[in-house]
Amino acid sequence: MIRQEISGRRPRPLALGLALAGVLALAGCSTLSDTMDALNPFASSGPKMAPLEPIKTTADVRARWTASAGKAGDYVFAPAVAGNSVYVAGSNGTIARLDDGAAIWRINAGQPLSAGVGSDGSTVVVGTPKGEVLAFAAGDGKPLWQARVSSEVLAAPAVSSDGVAVRSGDNRVFLFDAKGQRKWVYQRTTPPLSLRSAAPPVFAEKYLFVGFPGGKLAALDLKNGAPAWEGTVALPKGTTELDRVADIVSMPVIDGQEVCAVAFQGRVACFDLGQGGQLTWARDFSSAVGLALDGRYLFVTDDKGGVHALDRRTGASVWKQDKLFNRRVSAPIVKRGLVMVTDGEGVVHFLSREDGAFAARVQTDGTAVMTPPQAVGSAFLVQTRGGTVMALDAQ
Repeated sequence: MIRQEISGRRPRPLALGLALAGVLALAGCSTLSDTMDALNPFASSGPKMAPLEPIKTTADVRARWTASAGKAGDYVFAPAVAGNSVYVAGSNGTIARLDDGAAIWRINAGQPLSAGVGSDGSTVVVGTPKGEVLAFAAGDGKPLWQARVSSEVLAAPAVSSDGVAVRSGDNRVFLFDAKGQRKWVYQRTTPPLSLRSAAPPVFAEKYLFVGFPGGKLAALDLKNGAPAWEGTVALPKGTTELDRVADIVSMPVIDGQEVCAVAFQGRVACFDLGQGGQLTWARDFSSAVGLALDGRYLFVTDDKGGVHALDRRTGASVWKQDKLFNRRVSAPIVKRGLVMVTDGEGVVHFLSREDGAFAARVQTDGTAVMTPPQAVGSAFLVQTRGGTVMALDAQ
């Protein structure tokens, strides 16, 4: 039952840290490498963040609105954008709908949350550490249904007219219908050592695209969950299990008939769905946060904090911005001739699309931004670990 108040219990911390940050899942490994610490926004050790150097501001950036969601705690929360509405959640159970930054409604789910939010503008869906999936009406926040998956929910559910797709922490993928009835579940064998992933599935036409441990990108048939196509983004290699981690832990990006994805300790690769999923190009790369596309370029952040622009047709390098070394940089978003990324200290960086030069810098609340920035209308949208939600106009 959905309650309006919750107890003061904290959600159970993840065994080895955050998913999207690239922290290792259970594998009998008692320590993490410097690489893992650099990816983890909560790590107390590991390489230090590069200091920010002064920049010459060439873009005008202003806050359109600022609002508050609940704090993320030990989990990763991403806002959901549907039309002009933004839906946000926090680990204490808070869920809210924001229109132009104003709260239209704000409720409490009655229990701690571990992931959210997914919405299609009609239904709002979040997940819990106990594997519960909670759905609410987008119009007024009234509870609609509850369902359960096999383990904790770390990734925001994906919601569309085809249903609600939920990825559980054990890498199973569930599809529920509009009433919360399970339609199918997909499970595949995973390596003995893998990264936890907070990347949701992606609906595209009649498929659900999901990245998996071992570097595989799969298109699941929405009718029955059967894999209709599978692309190899990366192949595990190396002599130790740690070396062989090559997982897709960020969302694939789909534009028309092209789908691109990137793997940690693997490759960035693009496939042509119009040609049966044929590999267009691939190059060695390592990223646990993700990429973005526009008409000419593919933008991707590597696991050391470098932001790259690659030629979308060939994968050739166009530019690299390397002044954010080890700052736990987010996936990029591109809009209005600017590439925006965020970092582990809550700083928002705007880069020139053409050459990667810094164009502007904005401070949020000083806590990490752990999810890819999004677009809401003409603005850039971020949510921090501390619960600040900010829409930024930039030109």
